[in-house]
Amino acid sequence: MISKPSRHCTVELQALPSRIGQVRRIVSAQLRYWHLDPLVDQAALGVTELLANVHQHAEPDKSCVVDVEWLLDRLTISVHDSDPRLPVISRAPDRDLFATSGRGLELIAAMSDSWGTRPRGDSGKSVWFTLAMPSLTATPRAEVSSCPQAHESCAAVEEDELAGAAQP
Repeated sequence: MISKPSRHCTVELQALPSRIGQVRRIVSAQLRYWHLDPLVDQAALGVTELLANVHQHAEPDKSCVVDVEWLLDRLTISVHDSDPRLPVISRAPDRDLFATSGRGLELIAAMSDSWGTRPRGDSGKSVWFTLAMPSLTATPRAEVSSCPQAHESCAAVEEDELAGAAQP
């Protein structure tokens, strides 16, 4: 028996620098709506790193989908793109210690409870990470009791975010 329903949010985007910040704010707002405030910083950092990887490495385009799912005691964030090449953590001993890039997946591995990749055949791959719920997480509001409502709230947050970004 599942004691809490799944909550789900999906955002489709082009992984361009201006959009990455917007999606980070959408994910943060969604987690606050679900009363998962203790996970906001880790989730925002993780989604930023995954989207930066899409921006830097994905071929043939930068289109992707970010999925945020809260199921029972675990939050899973995944990014799906159309590039079938799986990412690799570079642990070369001669790597430049002062490099300003190339450590995103190491960061994901260090800050998450688990992470991984899933090939999606001809349609690309998914890279995901999970965060465990803190033991003191507040109970979500009663009105957020099913996937459709949570999904609608994600769309509302995204619309508000995009409208705010369009204003000077």
